[in-house]
Amino acid sequence: MKLNEEKLKRADEHFNERYGEQGTPERNDFEAKAAAWYYAELLKDARKKGKITQKELAEKIGKKREYIALLEQGKTDMQLSTFLRISEALGLNFTLA
Repeated sequence: MKLNEEKLKRADEHFNERYGEQGTPERNDFEAKAAAWYYAELLKDARKKGKITQKELAEKIGKKREYIALLEQGKTDMQLSTFLRISEALGLNFTLA
């Protein structure tokens, strides 16, 4: 199979077309949601590796299981303080650079 390189787009070209140029409100919103999804995935993977249920994690941080489920599904956002509490409950260490 031969690729037609002229038809291939770079990732930044695709993102510019779909979400707007960098620095636009639409692109900033997309990038914020992408980052939230990424960190939620990190926490979900750590929870599963630690064999901790959503309910157990929720109890450790004083939240409801439904909240953990919504976070893991990317249907709600979390505050930094909640992220740090979840990280600590899962034995993860994050540093801000």
